[in-house]
Amino acid sequence: MMQQFYPSVPHPYRFELNKDMNFSAAHFIPSEEAGKCQAVHGHTYHVNVTIGGNELDPIGFLIDFKILKDIVHKKYDHSVLNDHPEFKDKFPTTELLAEQIWISIQAVLDTRGNKPKCLQVIVRETPTSYVVYRPRQEDLA
Repeated sequence: MMQQFYPSVPHPYRFELNKDMNFSAAHFIPSEEAGKCQAVHGHTYHVNVTIGGNELDPIGFLIDFKILKDIVHKKYDHSVLNDHPEFKDKFPTTELLAEQIWISIQAVLDTRGNKPKCLQVIVRETPTSYVVYRPRQEDLA
């Protein structure tokens, strides 16, 4: 994978972890306002997540990189995003996909004793277009 540089998010944590990953998925946006995106089409999505925390787990991780990849890749790779229950009542835009990835990751982080936080999720849909999702401060409390 080509090295990417992403916007950084200011935070008070001692440790910051970033994980790049990708998956291939199809979607469609069933609205006339979406133009060509009304038709089923696919992307190779590139995702970057930023995790912050002050405490490491007993083996010295904020969280194992593989766990992050499993949360995203196993869920979405080679699927139709519209078929996922989280998109039942909304369209799987890149913005909402980034938010859903954050929700899935933070749910796992909340179960960990060291309580790391997902600070941002970046989803690149094409080589020239990406979305940055950052939770509100109250979502990190």
